[in-house]
Amino acid sequence: MRRVLACTGPRPCCPSAGLAPAGGAAPAAPLRRRLALAAALVWVPLSLPWPARARLVYLSIDPARLRPWAREILALLSSAADEGLDPADYAAERLLAASAPGTADAAARFDAALLAALLRYLSDLRIGRVDPRQLHQTYRAPAGGAFDPAVALQAALDAGSLAPALRAATPPLPMVAALRDALARCRALQAHPAWLEALPPLPPVPKAPRRNAPAEQGPVQDWAGAGRLAQRLAAWGDLAAVPVPEPTRLDEPLVEALRAFQRRHGLNDDGVLGRATLNALQVSPAQRAQQIVLMLERLRWTPLLQGPRMIVVNLPEFMLRAYEVLADGRVVVREQMKVIIGRALDTRTPQFDELMRHVEFSPYWNVPPSIARRELVPRLRRDPSHFDREGFEFVDGGGRVLAGLSTARLDAVLAGTLRLRQRPGERNALGDVKFVFPNRDNIYLHHTPATGLFERDRRDFSHGCVRVEQPVALARFVLQDEPGWTEARIRAAMAAGTATTQRLSQPLPVLISYGTALVLGGRLHFFDDIYGHDRVLQAALERRRRPELPAP
Repeated sequence: MRRVLACTGPRPCCPSAGLAPAGGAAPAAPLRRRLALAAALVWVPLSLPWPARARLVYLSIDPARLRPWAREILALLSSAADEGLDPADYAAERLLAASAPGTADAAARFDAALLAALLRYLSDLRIGRVDPRQLHQTYRAPAGGAFDPAVALQAALDAGSLAPALRAATPPLPMVAALRDALARCRALQAHPAWLEALPPLPPVPKAPRRNAPAEQGPVQDWAGAGRLAQRLAAWGDLAAVPVPEPTRLDEPLVEALRAFQRRHGLNDDGVLGRATLNALQVSPAQRAQQIVLMLERLRWTPLLQGPRMIVVNLPEFMLRAYEVLADGRVVVREQMKVIIGRALDTRTPQFDELMRHVEFSPYWNVPPSIARRELVPRLRRDPSHFDREGFEFVDGGGRVLAGLSTARLDAVLAGTLRLRQRPGERNALGDVKFVFPNRDNIYLHHTPATGLFERDRRDFSHGCVRVEQPVALARFVLQDEPGWTEARIRAAMAAGTATTQRLSQPLPVLISYGTALVLGGRLHFFDDIYGHDRVLQAALERRRRPELPAP
């Protein structure tokens, strides 16, 4: 049913009441209504569910109401790049050129074009420019419903200020403001002389000292790129200042600055200028700025701060953080630990969010059919002793356990009539605890007996699930509101060797996210695009096709 337009002409509720454009009287209300409807149809993002799109199309906003803020809106659209957006998406230059209409009809067209551009800007600022479902991100819809820019703008106009609409359109995450500042800093570095030339090849690896040779004082290495390296480290803030004269060798201050740089890039902070460190140093500020733009886009549809407590896994960083929101609104990190994630080549960990509902201690490992088919069954055929040594057993469709290994039973696993599982114990692939948040990909957090892998810089070794470095600390955080679950009880349950399950009285949000540019502890950090998701997002932004905005 068509909704009656709420504002049909100048009246006391409109800030623009009584204002006429230069060169003539205010345009007729029917023309304004038609232009407003056309503007709404132009900007409405297809990612919104249909009820929201219908509501937006039929919501009445008189374009003439924007006139008191026209200059402010034009400044916003022209500086959209500061938010990681593209001013061309909002026809900023065209609107600026037409910002002094000479007739009533021209003023009406300008008002409608300005409204369409502003609605698109508010939408992009809050929910992004691409539909994340096209990029295989399966995040749940926000609990409060989709952001409705037209509703936010209508409320702001009724309040007599654009500020409420801008606040509503800005994602309520401290990281957004920090990245916006970092984006400005990276763009300011684009013309820095430190990047006018590439760094030279790696310095030679120092030979091991001869027996009884006097010890060198500090890790010094002659290298032609030491001066340029110092410039880049100083520009990024890892080195306090470039020494005068510029260094010609990797002396101790430069090595310490290199360690700080390595820590900000997810590298082993050994102070050695190896290939991975050199590759990170060669990335220009312009490339880093684009990385931040992609991160800002991703944050617009990543569901963060969904409750008073939350667990977030950042895949490119190989890190897990457990957050808690305090009563005063501050967000604190309660736990932080390394994780091992799915292999980039063939078993990538997906991005999604779900609610953790229970914790399993001394869990069984039910071998996924794909792993059984590709890996475990062929191995058991080659090495039957692996079956008993690793504690495997067969389970039929009725839950009956079959302990003996046979060719017929392996064939039944391949046929899907039997499944393999591993009993609890020190060799269990899940370790001694499993954190379960039911999802269609059967991904969960768990411990692992292969703890040595946590010492690697790059930690994509799993079949898709996420292995956690500190299972006791994570269990303490997860179970902190469950009566009786002390650290001693957690450790006892993990060591019991008998599977037990503790359901959570309050489900805990878990987010599997992907962030290659973050501000952590006030410092800008970058991580490798291990799964290529940044490249995919960049391509999606470049090929997007948007309806043309109304001509002013």
